[in-house]
Amino acid sequence: MEPAIIVERQDSIAIARLNRPEKRNAFTDVEMIDEVVEAIYALNADRDVKCLILTGNGRAFSAGGDLKGMQNGSSLVDRNQPEVTRMAYRRGIQQLPELFEALEIPAIAAVNGPAMGAGCDLALMCDIRIASEQARFAQTFVQLGLVSGDGGAWLLPRLVGFADACEMAFTGEAIDAARALQIGLVSKVVPPERLMDEALALARRIVVNPADGIRMTKRLLRLGRNMQMNQLLEVSAAMQALAHNTREHREALQAALDRIAGAAGRA
Repeated sequence: MEPAIIVERQDSIAIARLNRPEKRNAFTDVEMIDEVVEAIYALNADRDVKCLILTGNGRAFSAGGDLKGMQNGSSLVDRNQPEVTRMAYRRGIQQLPELFEALEIPAIAAVNGPAMGAGCDLALMCDIRIASEQARFAQTFVQLGLVSGDGGAWLLPRLVGFADACEMAFTGEAIDAARALQIGLVSKVVPPERLMDEALALARRIVVNPADGIRMTKRLLRLGRNMQMNQLLEVSAAMQALAHNTREHREALQAALDRIAGAAGRA
């Protein structure tokens, strides 16, 4: 069987592609989730990786849950034992929001097509989203009499505001890329043929910076969403003390001073 996720490297940028195009990259089966988690965990542990781009192979970013799997019990659902289903969620798909929350490298979702249900939530777990004009986003859970079981109710209001989150969640209706841009769900919409070029261009603007500075900045931004100011300042002071003693900081500082001296000499 083909791998569920394919990872390629362009220098310090990792491109991870969900690889179930025949299922529109639906990913609620435990085996696929485990494979995705393992791949991203390995990238996070690799000190040479500074940025992750996540996208989908085929026409969809991800259709989210496997509906046939839900019906026949091959997915996370055990119709006779709800307690088993609960633990399947905790040990299965709920690994993903916790993994992305702990991820130290910046993650860019290059949303190449429909991102539906859990697929929409997967895009929300990333730090930045760039969408193809062919992308659509939907919180389809309510249409199936379900709720977002993977953290979407926490993620969505923090990105688009409460009212727009409620509209998406209560109706389950899809929005197009232009509407997603309008409400702040994505930061840019581009033609399909330019999607990966735009994502890579953004990643390259990130990875020119020192690796430890990128990772600690990412952690502070994530922690800051749930901390009081005094708590975040305490963590910031500790991280800054570490940052001042890194080789990359000393080299970047010297380069900045050299540029200033060069500019003064030319004046």
